[in-house]
Amino acid sequence: MTFDLTGTRAFVTGAGTGIGRSVALELARAGADVAITYRTHDGGPVVAELTALGRTAVALPMDATDSADVDRVVAHAAEALGGGIDVLVNNAGGLVGRRSVTEMTDEHWHAVLDVNLTSMFLVTRSVLRHMPDGGRIISISSQAGQNGGGPGAAAYAAAKAGMDGLTRALAKELGPRRITANSVAPGFIGDTPFQETFTPQDAQRAAIAGIPVGRPGVPADVAAAAVYLASEQAGFTNGAVIDVNGGAWLR
Repeated sequence: MTFDLTGTRAFVTGAGTGIGRSVALELARAGADVAITYRTHDGGPVVAELTALGRTAVALPMDATDSADVDRVVAHAAEALGGGIDVLVNNAGGLVGRRSVTEMTDEHWHAVLDVNLTSMFLVTRSVLRHMPDGGRIISISSQAGQNGGGPGAAAYAAAKAGMDGLTRALAKELGPRRITANSVAPGFIGDTPFQETFTPQDAQRAAIAGIPVGRPGVPADVAAAAVYLASEQAGFTNGAVIDVNGGAWLR
């Protein structure tokens, strides 16, 4: 089945690299025009890839934890896309660093929740002012939100679990407007700055060994789920958490 997103206006946060970049590109390949945000990775090269696909595209720097900046950037993105946003992908986030609970500072806890969960709230609230009925909200959570994550990831796991909870609340609140809200929960996804920065090679090998399909995930695996959730065919999928982990739950 091919998903046709022609005429769809998509907004993807944290899309300068990794999963966000792949999601933006797959949405564009399906026909969507795409606005992306970035903070630490320049979004310019991604916009070049999007426009090469024949799509309207814009990259905007944004601090997803700053309410005023979010509102400013979202308004700019909606204008650049022709006056609205049909699909939101909340991808901005990160582990920040590994800390055990006993060694975790208040500042670390709040930083991790802000960059993952608070950012989802701020961006979603802002985008809803520009989203017509029938829109799509897709949030990239994590397997960590369901299994507690790896060593030193308690704050990250809590934030990602919160994203799934907020997704379910949005699904109920916005359902009467035919706006669906769903999460995609990746397991081990290789070839991303996340793994390169936070997961030692021996831990990566152990994680891959525990995946029944015998390979790590790649950003395109997550992007494929996002494209489905953005499509007309997903109109009755609401409040779901889509696991993209190669069957890692089964071991």
